[in-house]
Amino acid sequence: MNGSGHGVDEDGGARGGQSDPGMISSLVADLSKKDGAVRERARQSLVAIGAPAVTYLVEALANRSELLRWEAAKTLGEIGSPAAAPALVAALEDEVFDVRWLAAEGLIALRGEGLVPLLRALVERSDSLWLREGAHHVLHDVSRGRLEEVLRPVVAALDDIEPSVEVPFAAKTVLSGLMEGKGGGGRRWEL
Repeated sequence: MNGSGHGVDEDGGARGGQSDPGMISSLVADLSKKDGAVRERARQSLVAIGAPAVTYLVEALANRSELLRWEAAKTLGEIGSPAAAPALVAALEDEVFDVRWLAAEGLIALRGEGLVPLLRALVERSDSLWLREGAHHVLHDVSRGRLEEVLRPVVAALDDIEPSVEVPFAAKTVLSGLMEGKGGGGRRWEL
């Protein structure tokens, strides 16, 4: 057991697949500690725990502590669970740039798995500059290969002179196509 006493091995991973709620809560609390080594060990342990830690980390994304939100966004991005996508989309509107950036990076890591909540947010809140900026970053990186053609209208709308007007329509159209499993031309697109 390492010095943190949280049932983690010397490499920072969870021992024996442990994922009890008390341990996860304690590890999440460690993400707000001043000691960077403690935060790093906690993050590694939470990543090793994976999906069972997502709910706790999503809650941490709403915390007042900038450091905790930053660590939660980073950890969720490293876990790579699609269940975190809605929370990462919401974090694109965090008041702190670094948290927004990590949320975008987490969505990029999810590839297509984060598109539906992102497009829904663009339909509902296209007036948010931070959301549009984060969405542009995500879509620019995700829209490669087969998804490039599908996402092109949304990226173009985000680049438009009046994105808050153009984005909702483009996002809703693409979202409808994705929900139907079609990206255009009758082809099915794998997310």
